[in-house]
Amino acid sequence: MAGNCKYIFVTGGVASSLGKGIVSASLAKLLQARGHSVTIMKLDPYINVDPGTLNPYEHGECYVTDDGAETDLDLGHYERFLNVPTSQANNITSGRIYSNVIDKERKGDYLGKTVQVIPHITDEIKNAVMKLGDSGRYEVVITEIGGTVGDIESLPYVEALRQMKYDLGEDALSIHLTYIPYLQASGELKTKPTQHSVKMLLSLGVQADIVVCRSSYEMTEEMRKKIATFCNVKQHEVMQSLDAESIYDVPLMLLEEKLDIVVMNKLNLPLSGEPDLDNWKSFLHKLKNPKTKTRIALVGKYVELKDSYKSIAEAVGHAGAVNECDVEIDWIHSEDLGNGDVASILSGVHGIIVAPGFGERGVEGKIQAIQYARENKIPFLGICLGMQCAVVEFARNVLKLEDAFSGETNGNAKNRVIDLMDNQVGIVNKGGTMRLGAYRCNLVEGTRVSKIYGRTEISERHRHRYEFNNMYRAQYEENGMIPSGLNPDNDLVEIVEIKDHPWFIGTQFHPEYKSTVASPHPLFCSFIEATSVHAQVQSEVAEA
Repeated sequence: MAGNCKYIFVTGGVASSLGKGIVSASLAKLLQARGHSVTIMKLDPYINVDPGTLNPYEHGECYVTDDGAETDLDLGHYERFLNVPTSQANNITSGRIYSNVIDKERKGDYLGKTVQVIPHITDEIKNAVMKLGDSGRYEVVITEIGGTVGDIESLPYVEALRQMKYDLGEDALSIHLTYIPYLQASGELKTKPTQHSVKMLLSLGVQADIVVCRSSYEMTEEMRKKIATFCNVKQHEVMQSLDAESIYDVPLMLLEEKLDIVVMNKLNLPLSGEPDLDNWKSFLHKLKNPKTKTRIALVGKYVELKDSYKSIAEAVGHAGAVNECDVEIDWIHSEDLGNGDVASILSGVHGIIVAPGFGERGVEGKIQAIQYARENKIPFLGICLGMQCAVVEFARNVLKLEDAFSGETNGNAKNRVIDLMDNQVGIVNKGGTMRLGAYRCNLVEGTRVSKIYGRTEISERHRHRYEFNNMYRAQYEENGMIPSGLNPDNDLVEIVEIKDHPWFIGTQFHPEYKSTVASPHPLFCSFIEATSVHAQVQSEVAEA
């Protein structure tokens, strides 16, 4: 059934948000460091077809792949750890599973049979998992099942896991991630919730092969022995995952627990030597031993939930490590800037990032932050809506087009310097109508971005509907805002920069999606370098 591919399933119990995605990515990193080709997929139990229409407050960041899939934010972790692109096949929701089954039923594929959860839904789930394994590109497929064991919506996934473990035999194993709570009153860790969670999984027909226990405190060997006894696993198959200073510590922590060795032995994968983690350790060393310090503002409208900008924060961290710089992020709500008190809120920052988003809420605050960055020569990076706001700000305050707006916030404005493309007018469905995924971009020679990238053709990921209005391009160029990156197929402006500014760049695309530990994104690296220089200059001025 599976050829030579091995399958690992990761489930969670006791509590949500334990870090199944980080554990999955960490295990994948360890296996990759031992020379194995690995990919990770996420099975999400909600009915939405994809996260594209989910409010960030509900779900956090919507991550976008090269092929234009709007996916769960855990795929960002998968890419950041493995430095291998994911695709639409790496994230499946219940909505997509049921949609596929219903489409097949409508076309008569089931020959009039009664369509049921078993076998039709579970078969569709199994097919989605096997698709990656059957591609021939991977030796190991790790599948993270969203939610917590016992959730009603997760039951079809657990049943599919049960069937696959039965069918695959020694080519599959399951890892169950649980939580060991610490009771302050008695001053001890408690294993009972983990015992119940593993037994809940067993009641659904799945025996956990490895139990990984999240905890804030060290587990004793006696605790491991107790969990092993009650959960039908061996003592060395019970592992702890302590709270970490950084998510990038987790692979090394699980290496100490010998998770990779246990997994490889159980799956009969060849084991020789030590994993090659030199570059990973070098990254961690630079991350934890900075030589300089800088402070940046991240301006957005979802800053209460930092997962809304997860990829940006991680890309900043990657760039900080490259520059051996400790980057402090001030999370600034864009609506707080709308009252005109911009200078006091942003004083002391050495760089400003204006984040992506949709809708008009908080836009005026973003525009004021951009004006402050432009006029005070503070390094600025605008991403997607951040770039569009920079275009609007420049139109209002430099081109003196007082009624300049984006068509998204004011479709009746005379000067819509950001507007819909002609082929988008009239589209009303939100899902799947945007410009999504990787597009080529040609960089203008001699510009700042061409020097940063070190080449003239790049590919970056998009997630937006509105574009720079080319009717105004000449006015911008004449006044110092240069369209420095253009789509070669339709001449759309992808990047703008200001000539007489130390560092001012706006991108229509999302560079944060492609930043990884192994390949930090050059735009973020250059931006953090610029903020570090600005911090040094400000320090010298203050001392003078």
